[in-house]
Amino acid sequence: MMGATTPSGPIYENAIVHDLRDLARLASGRKPAWSHRGEDLSVNLISCLIGEGVGRHVNAEVEVLIVGVDGHGSVEVDGHWHAVGSGQVIIVPKGTARATRCDGDRFTYLTCHRNRSGMWPAVRGRSDISSGGGTHD
Repeated sequence: MMGATTPSGPIYENAIVHDLRDLARLASGRKPAWSHRGEDLSVNLISCLIGEGVGRHVNAEVEVLIVGVDGHGSVEVDGHWHAVGSGQVIIVPKGTARATRCDGDRFTYLTCHRNRSGMWPAVRGRSDISSGGGTHD
């Protein structure tokens, strides 16, 4: 049953509905463009423009689900680059190194994982991104 409406979307029985496509269009390279941190769940919408991404880092505590929302990019998992587009998902096992990069004009993706302690990884700019050196699997 629908209740009130917020700037983020309508509220359904104490749950707010967010439109990821709209958030992605408004993001313009913001990292994070939107986030949610609940008691158990951490969700971040990351937006990168051409030549940007998130630098390689290792998360030893949790698996991470990455969902492509808009545009085209790649996710590196332990040295192997995987092309990710809108509607595609990749699950990154805990303990593996990962990084992201925008392969087109823009790349917006959602990360979801169980809450953990720790800091945000470094955001890469144009000068920090190599051509990848790996293959797109």
